[in-house]
Amino acid sequence: MKIYKTSNWPMLYNIYPNVLKYIPGPHHKMMENFSFMADYIRKKMEINMKTLDSNNPRDFIDCFLTKIEKEGKTKADIYNTDTLVMNTMIMFFGGTETVSATVRFTLLLLMKYPSIAEKVYNEIDNVIGRCPPNFEDRFKMPYTDALIHEVQRFGDVVPLALPHELTMDTEIRNYKFKKGTFFTPVLTGVHNDETQFKNPENFDPKNFLDENGKLMKNESLMPFSVGKRICPGKSLALMELFIFITTLLQNFTIKSPVSPEKISVTAVGCGLGHVPPTFEICLTPRACSQEEQ
Repeated sequence: MKIYKTSNWPMLYNIYPNVLKYIPGPHHKMMENFSFMADYIRKKMEINMKTLDSNNPRDFIDCFLTKIEKEGKTKADIYNTDTLVMNTMIMFFGGTETVSATVRFTLLLLMKYPSIAEKVYNEIDNVIGRCPPNFEDRFKMPYTDALIHEVQRFGDVVPLALPHELTMDTEIRNYKFKKGTFFTPVLTGVHNDETQFKNPENFDPKNFLDENGKLMKNESLMPFSVGKRICPGKSLALMELFIFITTLLQNFTIKSPVSPEKISVTAVGCGLGHVPPTFEICLTPRACSQEEQ
């Protein structure tokens, strides 16, 4: 699998946008790409507006346009075309780059830890068999669900959240912050907090399982940021991850051309995200179980 190099420029621009916009560098190309995508979404929005049927929405843009029509102009003016463009862009990134990086991390980690992979195979066989996976199946598959949670924590695909702005004066641990202050949540610090996870430097799905093997929620898992401005694509991303991973493992046995001891799972890149290192993988079709035969 081929990966693309990243740099620190996007991270710096994310933290210091008002400073970096005056400094020459490759980060300006990133903003050009954003502008190109925003223009594409606006053109798609204009096409949808011409043929909009509020009773038969075709996609997310139609649903948002219908909401704009119903809400009309309000003081807050939350539902507008600018918000539509930005939310569509966020949904696009949330459903492509971060999800694909997480799936790649999953495959890499399962090759590194075949005993963990075997437990996932067994749960898939015992719960869904050869039926197409459904997102609701996750309630009956705690180990697979815990695996995905742990990949999100360990892979730490998005180490920094987008900048947040305080809407009121706030005091945190005796430090006072004025309304309008910008801050960037450091998610990677939480994901590697020894007070929240046992041996956080190690990959272990049991971080999200209780003593009875049931899924255990942990508020310190923040792959979609934190607070009211959490990623709007969270539900979509979780659904994609579960369906992609279970469907793949249901149909194929994954193996590495090299021994597990030689596999590196250290993330590369420290721009806006972490990505897994380059690796090779063998996918072998899984045979049907004895009962199905």
